[in-house]
Amino acid sequence: MAANHIPTMITPPRSGFASVRAPAVADVQIDGQALTIADVLSVGREKARVVLWPGTRRRMQDSRRLKVETIARGVPIYGVTTGFGDSAHRQISASKAPALQRNMLRFLGCGTGPTTSPQITRMAMVLRANCLAKGNSGVRVELLERLLILLNEDVVPLVPERGSCGASGDLIPLSYVGRMLVGETDVLHRGRVRPARAVLADLGLDALEVEAKEGLAMTNGTSFTSAFACHAVGEAQRLADIADLLTALACEALLGNRGHFNAFLFDEAKPHPGAVHSAANIRRVLVGSELALDSEELLATHPAGIDFVELDRQVQDRYSIRCAPHVTGVLRDTLAAAEQWLSVEINASDDNPLFDTVRGRVHSGGNFYAGHVGQAMDSLKVAVAGLCDLMDRQLQLLVDEKFSARLTPNLIPRMGPDDPEAGLHHGFKGMQLCCSAMTAEALKLSNPATIHSRSTEAHNQDKVSMATIAARDARTIVELAEAVAAIHLIATVQAIELRGARRAGAVARAVHALVRDRIRALDCDRVLDADIQSATELMRTSDFRALARLR
Repeated sequence: MAANHIPTMITPPRSGFASVRAPAVADVQIDGQALTIADVLSVGREKARVVLWPGTRRRMQDSRRLKVETIARGVPIYGVTTGFGDSAHRQISASKAPALQRNMLRFLGCGTGPTTSPQITRMAMVLRANCLAKGNSGVRVELLERLLILLNEDVVPLVPERGSCGASGDLIPLSYVGRMLVGETDVLHRGRVRPARAVLADLGLDALEVEAKEGLAMTNGTSFTSAFACHAVGEAQRLADIADLLTALACEALLGNRGHFNAFLFDEAKPHPGAVHSAANIRRVLVGSELALDSEELLATHPAGIDFVELDRQVQDRYSIRCAPHVTGVLRDTLAAAEQWLSVEINASDDNPLFDTVRGRVHSGGNFYAGHVGQAMDSLKVAVAGLCDLMDRQLQLLVDEKFSARLTPNLIPRMGPDDPEAGLHHGFKGMQLCCSAMTAEALKLSNPATIHSRSTEAHNQDKVSMATIAARDARTIVELAEAVAAIHLIATVQAIELRGARRAGAVARAVHALVRDRIRALDCDRVLDADIQSATELMRTSDFRALARLR
């Protein structure tokens, strides 16, 4: 944001309610141009307060003035003084324009499926606000102010996930946000589901009366698609670092060759930026390990001139270890492209029509088409699903005694044949089954959604992006990957403990200590679902983030 962009607070009316913002969370300023993915995540996850750049007010007033003047001249404006979509040839009088917008918010209220999480809906709300703040949509400043008041008071509409084709934007899910403003839907506020009109009254607000274009401006954009996408990108960034850490731990547990990650192979021989990054992460974790040796250390253990010898270790590890930076590196480089495209999208005027105050004309176009976000999410789906497969294959090596370099079968505790418990325990067998099932689900969901365009709305929307479905699937695959990573973490710590944690590198020892502080070693068969949840929560802590160098 430029230095002269001074925040101005949108202050809600006196209502007796304390602010919902946590004091440590920085405000997010919007001006339609400089919103970041990190900002969006902060609003969604941490309930950061949103403030408005002062220059936005003038831009929005100029845009609305052009709208009013154009309507007064009797010029038909799509969706303002005409019907929507295939009904665009039916012009109405200016006096009917507000009723048209109210009806739009109502007939789009037909979403289905599970309710979108409040985090995602808050993200969608700030994205819608940022679009309007750009000043091309022809709406009143009061509409934007009302949206920000409700967002900052954590008033969140209940939005069904399903119903958007990703063009013309997220019409159906965004209609629930619009109806919140006019008091015609249910909202979540302070842990209770209540009618929006009642919550508005508690806040000292009247239900908003929408004017020409305002219902369309609220619904005709990519805000929910981009909200799901921001969430998926943020979580996938975290998973990339976790996967590097887990690869290094698995390399130690399997008595692997850390020479596979030497800088020459990546920095000089094949310098894809993502792979370079991941290899460096893995090298950092393996420093000081007495379990994972470098190639030269492996060769030095056997004197030259021997005609034939069975080595204690393989000089090359299996692909799921040796090639891991090339898998996680693809995810990193996919994320770099996705972030670039998504950054453009979340700072765009993504509705239709738009008002060009410089040239004094109205433009009808297709900026609601979420093609770039859809392509980014379909690509991200494949990359994260590939990460699931990588982690699942590494886990398989750890639990299978044929490949685990003399670890116990399924990582059960060591016991002799005379032990009364011998033969009774199966350790991580169920965990690997669960991991494999989740990986299969992730792989299934990675089928591109954007190629499944459906001609809809009387063949007006005859080519649509399906980006919302792609972004929702990306969200789900990321959630599956997190659970796979949690199982991998528990198993790898068990394996390193069986090897002797004192022989592991410093980072591995620290990870081992963190995990053991929350999850006890598997000394007999027991129910492990609570352990998976504990590991998932651990991966989000600041201590674990520091070890994995998470962003």
